Amino acid sequence: MLRRLSAPTAVSLLLLSAPGCVKEITSDERLDRETQNLAVKDTPGAADLQKLTCDDTTDALGKARNVNRPETDRLVDYIELYSSLRKRTATFEEAMNRNPDLSYREGSQQLVSAKDTCIQQTADVRVEFETYTRELVEVPTVQEIKGGNTVTIARLDFNTLRQAIETLEPDDKESLLTRVANAEKKVAPASAPASEEPATTTGGRKRGK
Repeated sequence: MLRRLSAPTAVSLLLLSAPGCVKEITSDERLDRETQNLAVKDTPGAADLQKLTCDDTTDALGKARNVNRPETDRLVDYIELYSSLRKRTATFEEAMNRNPDLSYREGSQQLVSAKDTCIQQTADVRVEFETYTRELVEVPTVQEIKGGNTVTIARLDFNTLRQAIETLEPDDKESLLTRVANAEKKVAPASAPASEEPATTTGGRKRGK
């Protein structure tokens, strides 16, 4: 005795048996396609990328390298510059990875060159930034005479130094953070951060590539 097929089952069999029938995509596949299309739409276009440049680091680097400025301020400048360069580089790379045509269309050489400049500038600033940060971790405090006594004071704001380490994310990050914490314990409780003291208290701070 033949069983009557339900309407949904009959439709499914008809779709499967019909020659040249387009395979119905799953909801996951449809979501993937829509996400990819949305990603391309949200990706900066050539006009937006042409506004990005990493050739404007001279002034910021000059401030960060100035040995006559407080160490905390110098480190903040390195943090901001490196973070900005890294963000600009990531924008270039993400846009070109999502939309490869940006690397081959007319005038693409300008974008490729700008991206390469950002990559190189980011790498160069990182080396300088990390060198300075490691120097500060190595010697995070200075000695000062107060009331006839020698006390240990912070060479700079320790929270800023921790922020620099977190921004760089070196392989030995935890070790560096531990050293900063240990140095902080040795600082005289009533002392102010070195950034708030006259520059002469450290006998003229060294460093600044």
